[in-house]
Amino acid sequence: MAAESMLLHSSYSSTKPRCYLSSPQSCWTSRTTNLRFERKVVFGKQVKWESLGLTSRREVSKKERGGVVRCTAEGIERRLLIPGEATVRVPERFKVVALMACVMCLCNADRVVMSVAVVPLADKLGWSSSFLGIVQSSFLWGYIFSSVIGGALVDKYGGKRVMAWGVALWSLATLLTPWAANHSTFALLAIRAFFGLAEGVALPSMSTILSRWFPGHERASAVGFSMAGFHLGNVVGLILTPIMLSTIGIAAPFILFSSLGLLWLSSWVYKVTSDPRESPFITKSELTSIQAGKTDPPTTTAEFPPIGLLLSKLPTWAIIFANVTNNWGYFVLLSWMPVYFKTVFNVNLKQAAWFSAVPWGTMAVSGYIAGAISDSLVKAGYSKTCVRKIMQSIGFTGPGVSLLCLNFAKSPEMAAVFITAALSLSSFSQAGFLLNMQDIAPQYAGFLHGIANSAGTLAAIISTIGTGYFVQWLGSFQAFLSLTACLYFITTIFWNLFATGERVF
Repeated sequence: MAAESMLLHSSYSSTKPRCYLSSPQSCWTSRTTNLRFERKVVFGKQVKWESLGLTSRREVSKKERGGVVRCTAEGIERRLLIPGEATVRVPERFKVVALMACVMCLCNADRVVMSVAVVPLADKLGWSSSFLGIVQSSFLWGYIFSSVIGGALVDKYGGKRVMAWGVALWSLATLLTPWAANHSTFALLAIRAFFGLAEGVALPSMSTILSRWFPGHERASAVGFSMAGFHLGNVVGLILTPIMLSTIGIAAPFILFSSLGLLWLSSWVYKVTSDPRESPFITKSELTSIQAGKTDPPTTTAEFPPIGLLLSKLPTWAIIFANVTNNWGYFVLLSWMPVYFKTVFNVNLKQAAWFSAVPWGTMAVSGYIAGAISDSLVKAGYSKTCVRKIMQSIGFTGPGVSLLCLNFAKSPEMAAVFITAALSLSSFSQAGFLLNMQDIAPQYAGFLHGIANSAGTLAAIISTIGTGYFVQWLGSFQAFLSLTACLYFITTIFWNLFATGERVF
């Protein structure tokens, strides 16, 4: 059999590499390495590597296929691509962000189930619009407390464990919701508050884990992808829940989504770590790439965060006010969209769900696009401060204008267009204030996220309940939509005056 040869170049003649090839087949390298070798292959005999006076031997057979060259010099590892049988290794951080997107999808789907199920429950139990707002907001009663505590726990113990406990508890609460609804109104409110308590740790955990697993120039895309899963949860919940309610019963969607949460948990516990340095699956090259792309590597701290210091700086308040405004508008649309279409345009529950689902689907796509644009601007040399201000300005002025236009919609199709525009443009906030917490306070980002999220949750409670009272008193949604639009514009001005992308703490 004719011999084959392969040439690898090196400028380090003093280094003594030890290398082996797992295949005698013809192959070529994906990129040039630092080492110069000549390879001789004879089937059924020995493989001889000669380089700089060094020799390595091993037996091969005709059946061996696939190949990897590993060189101990400077930890170099190269995979040889074999025509017809290339092996692709998925980077470990991509697996982490995929699991994160899945759990964020479940996180929001579990919320949306109740937003749809509450419509037939209100008809059955005779709830008024104002009391309906109280039921819708009960999730937020627990959520407001767990955000700060969860953020501090994430900073101290890492995002993996905190997220795992959160998913386990909110899946249990989701499973118990139908029983609580049949038992009493008080039991329903208590279970929904407990559900919110468990879900409050999700966003701080997501933010902290992704900041550890991704270099700075990829972080906006990672957050955008994860939040795309979050928004797709709305689509899944709004489409599946009405179908399951009408065909199987009220308990069906709650059982489905709680079971999916426990299934996800089995993968998360064994395959993910809070920090890539602790992962047994990550390659050295990927770890080096992640660490090289960070200007301020985050650290876990056992000290209690300095609340007074954090609240003494205007960039902190820019983040808090941005979160307040974002949650105000977001939860108004999330909680009241099916009711809005049913009340204003007299569409049935299934139609309302479809009209409501389309905007969330486009929001998932636009959120990822916003992250990709943000990362490309950072790579192009724009300052983080400039990029964060651009993204956040789009994320607030766009929804403000769209909600004002919504007041003049004359058909459900036109209303869906304006709501789609509002939510799609609001997703640019993910590349604004949501990333800015890691920019200004990487060591206390989880806790800062908790403070901002708690303030935002309080705003969400007020807006969710307030919408019900406005509708009951005034008979329309217009006044509250105009108020929300004004809040978007005011916060945009404050953000551009005081936000920064530089480290403050």
